[in-house]
Amino acid sequence: MGQSKLKSALLAIISCLLWSTAFAGVKIGLEYATPLQFAGTRFFIAGLLVFPLAYRVNPGYFSIVRKNLKLILLFAFLQTFLQYTMFYTGINMIPAAVAAILIGSQPFFIALVAHYMMPGDRMNLSRLLVILLGISGVVLVSFEKDPQSATGHIAVAGILLMLGINLLSGFSNVLVARERAMIPPLVISSSSMMIGGLALFICSIPIEGISFEARPPVYFISLSWLSILSAIAISIWITLLKMPGIKVSDLNLWKFLIPLFGALVSWLLIPAEQAQALTITGMFMISLALVISALLKRKKHTIIQEKA
Repeated sequence: MGQSKLKSALLAIISCLLWSTAFAGVKIGLEYATPLQFAGTRFFIAGLLVFPLAYRVNPGYFSIVRKNLKLILLFAFLQTFLQYTMFYTGINMIPAAVAAILIGSQPFFIALVAHYMMPGDRMNLSRLLVILLGISGVVLVSFEKDPQSATGHIAVAGILLMLGINLLSGFSNVLVARERAMIPPLVISSSSMMIGGLALFICSIPIEGISFEARPPVYFISLSWLSILSAIAISIWITLLKMPGIKVSDLNLWKFLIPLFGALVSWLLIPAEQAQALTITGMFMISLALVISALLKRKKHTIIQEKA
């Protein structure tokens, strides 16, 4: 693996590790705030955190935003506003394990969208098998976390919303990758998070109302952490998507690490959660899928070099 590929892999792992810690933060924050207002505040602050660096790297920040306003508004609507509206609505309709399984299958949907929208990122049989192996691991990990939920009532609307999130994520990832040269990654991440977060907060007022009650320190700790991880992880991810030679479907295979890291964090921080047989098996399958994917890419790279 070359230096650039190793660097991109490490950055992808860092992003996924950060995202995997978000579940606990969201759970804590929602005890003291309504879903859409909490999400809106989180992403607006995340965008503000990225702004100083984005402006320093790109002094023509506002000029870039004006020239690419349609693309930024589209990305803010898809990636922040619509995706998180659907997520917080859908997760209340279905068991947590089912939601985790559906969101965990995101790399498959992203690969599917990339197959049709990115000419150089076609899905082949080996990649499909690797993705299915990873999804199977996610199923086992998620099922072990809440074994009773698999037999509960599943709302069709909730499932459709979660599948819609996966398609939205695939489309927005491909959208950024296709427009690599148009807008710097830090500009699109900061501006889209601020716009999307503000829109979420404004729209939440007539739906959820607004409360001025005092909140405990734990709420602000969770909000701060979620804002920081969003600022870092999303900025890294958009940067990776805009790098030449990076395939959207290959990059998103690393997202299978999110349930893996999420389980490890839970075992470390929550005494009631312990490793079980199905969870360990699922983790092994996820890890195996990533190893096979890396080997297939190395083999393909070797063949290309030999032909050259």
